[in-house]
Amino acid sequence: MTYPWPEEGTPLDAISTPMPVIDEDRLAANILKAQSYLDEHGKAFRPHIKTHKIPAIARQQLQAGAIGINCQKVSEAEVFADAGFDDILITFNILGAAKLSRLKALNARIGRLSVVADSAATIAGLAGTFDTEKPLAVLVECDTGGKRCGVQTPEAALVLAEKINAAPGLVFKGILTYPAPGGAEKVESFIGETMALLAAKSIECPVRSSGGSPDFYAAHLVPSATEHRAGTYVYNDRAMLRAGHCAAGDLAMHVLATVVSRPTPDRAVLDCGSKALTSDLLGFSDYGLIEGYEGAKIISLSEEHAVVDLSGCTSGRPEIGDVVKVVPNHTCVVSNLFDRMVFHRNGLVTRVEDVAARGTVW
Repeated sequence: MTYPWPEEGTPLDAISTPMPVIDEDRLAANILKAQSYLDEHGKAFRPHIKTHKIPAIARQQLQAGAIGINCQKVSEAEVFADAGFDDILITFNILGAAKLSRLKALNARIGRLSVVADSAATIAGLAGTFDTEKPLAVLVECDTGGKRCGVQTPEAALVLAEKINAAPGLVFKGILTYPAPGGAEKVESFIGETMALLAAKSIECPVRSSGGSPDFYAAHLVPSATEHRAGTYVYNDRAMLRAGHCAAGDLAMHVLATVVSRPTPDRAVLDCGSKALTSDLLGFSDYGLIEGYEGAKIISLSEEHAVVDLSGCTSGRPEIGDVVKVVPNHTCVVSNLFDRMVFHRNGLVTRVEDVAARGTVW
């Protein structure tokens, strides 16, 4: 069966729902704004493509001035290598013979591949896979407050840098962090201390990579960082809006949904369940923001239904057959739920793009 994807020029209100739609002008503006900010502050930009997973958007980001791309998994990077991208950073500890074999093959066919490591075990696996024919660039991941992966101290970062340099098939390229929002001071301190320790051992640290969309426009507060990584900024979402990191006019993604039932005056049901909106709450008590119906709350999701509480509506109530626009709580996950994305301008479809890296989670 072939899904009836809309052709260019199709009105948005004529496409099947549920469907994520991307505003071309907002997308372009988000890309330009972010790149211009980092250019102004002399920092390289390496967008994280996990948000969109679409090569065409990554090309827009490179055309705007990005130096390369950031992927999260080996399989995701393979998709973008197939699409012609040749400067890729994978920000994940890569372990196991199967993944390491694929990583070596990927390194052989693109110009610049980098990975991260935060343990001797990860480095040992990389060292046993790569050789001097084409060494692999490795960054040490540091925990500067994000409390996810990363070495806990600058001293630990030095130890791993020395292990990387001792491996003939590896090259120490620098340090990397994914900090907590508001953590610029701690990031700067950690980078500075680590650079001092490395310098004392005559170890160069050309790349100091920080990241995150929530603190994107505070990147200049970490002067020691040479590059920044971010993904969500390209579409933005409800979480970014709540935090004040974007305005309503910066929201490039919406999920179109149709009201399929009005069982009671205070309840509506949409055709977008957890398979379209995701069940991510990110601190919210409901599952997305319905534009144009202030006070409406998506209070529960099943796989194919979204139940909306209309009791607090202050601006009218949608009826059966109405199409509504939902701002998802978390846009990155929505991208991984659909085979294609529909783009539009002025209410008309401009293009349909394959989400080429959908499902690439290993």
